[in-house]
Amino acid sequence: MLVEKFQQYIAKEELFTHEDKILLTVSGGVDSMVLMSLCVNCGYHVGIAHCNFQLRGAESDEDEILVQEAARRYGIECHNKRFDTTGEMELTGESMEMAARRLRYEWFNSLCEKYGYTVIAIAHHVDDSIETFFINMLRGTGLRGLTGINNQVGRVVRPLLFATRKQILEYAIRKHIHFREDSSNRSTKYLRNKIRLGLIPRIKEIAPHFTPTMESNIQRLTQAQRFIDYAMEGIYKQIVEVSGDIITLHTNRIEHIETKDFIIYEILSSHFAFRGDTVNRLCQALKAATSGKRFYSRSHVAYTDRGKIVISPIEPDDVCEVEIQQGQRRAYFSNYVLHFELCNIDDIASLQQPENVALLDAEKLSFPLTLRRWQEGDQFVPFGMAGRKKVSDYLIDCKVSMAEKSRQFVLLSGGEIVWLVGRRISDTARLTRHSEQVLKITKENL
Repeated sequence: MLVEKFQQYIAKEELFTHEDKILLTVSGGVDSMVLMSLCVNCGYHVGIAHCNFQLRGAESDEDEILVQEAARRYGIECHNKRFDTTGEMELTGESMEMAARRLRYEWFNSLCEKYGYTVIAIAHHVDDSIETFFINMLRGTGLRGLTGINNQVGRVVRPLLFATRKQILEYAIRKHIHFREDSSNRSTKYLRNKIRLGLIPRIKEIAPHFTPTMESNIQRLTQAQRFIDYAMEGIYKQIVEVSGDIITLHTNRIEHIETKDFIIYEILSSHFAFRGDTVNRLCQALKAATSGKRFYSRSHVAYTDRGKIVISPIEPDDVCEVEIQQGQRRAYFSNYVLHFELCNIDDIASLQQPENVALLDAEKLSFPLTLRRWQEGDQFVPFGMAGRKKVSDYLIDCKVSMAEKSRQFVLLSGGEIVWLVGRRISDTARLTRHSEQVLKITKENL
């Protein structure tokens, strides 16, 4: 049954034909091993690409061996590459997921150019798409993020998006397809796993038909987003002016006032990677006729100017300074986000926290706080020390690389550094036995 549905889905969605040369991305997990079996048995012209990110020691090597052996049995070409993922993360400041994703897609595209592959096939399925829906909903990505996973983007296709995880597993067992289970899939350290292992099973207790219902919901949301994209093409041409690297968004040309914020969000998020929280604050500044205040995405800076929004790429020497208002829950910078939580001292289970978490005495802080890149001449009082120390000297003592230094941010209160973000808090803002309110700040990779 799965074979027939597989072929029908590919034909209906026009994902590829028997004339295509298909690069299958195979990890060794059940989904990709089943995809390899289906493609070979249906007579498609395929090659294998396996990435060893060297993050799980012997497990990663055993995955590699399994894929290579399966490719030999099928008599198909197998491309294998080992990546220094940890080194890449240190170099770029990316999260593990972001670094691995960029590395693998760069490699996949290079294989296509070198060997003539016309299609890259990924083994995502229905459950992956539903999990992505919830991840994006919790991150506030807007309607676009609620459309799940697309079955085709350029030459990347996902021919298993019609099938559930259960159907794929049952097929693997029935056909005696060997696969490996990634131990990290059982860890609740990752948001996707928390949703997969914690949230969705509870929802299914309430709604037994949850999976097909969500599949239908995602299809309808996808159609709605496509309609919006079509409408936005015309609006974009009417209100956006481009001059070199400078993009000017003329908000006074937006005809429907009640949809102005939504239109601004669609343009800034889809074209320039601005987050929802940041766009909300920008729209507030626009309504208050505040000029000159700067707002940042990973790649661009925007500011309001007499009813217009001006956008440009971030310059290398831009300190990327943003204000953190009292009660603000999140702040985005570079490839990271800071989460702010005001707690009672009695709610803090332990004062021993990892470097990505800062516990500051809220009574010693003066809002708005300032978040910016560190600059030459910056000084602070490292926790546990009595005297001041230059940030530059502290980073040298910690043997921080030049790439990491360029991404180092500081958090200031009243002009004083209270946290060298992700490294050390200032002794001036530390908790004492007299502290009652705690500002807990967590740095998270994006």
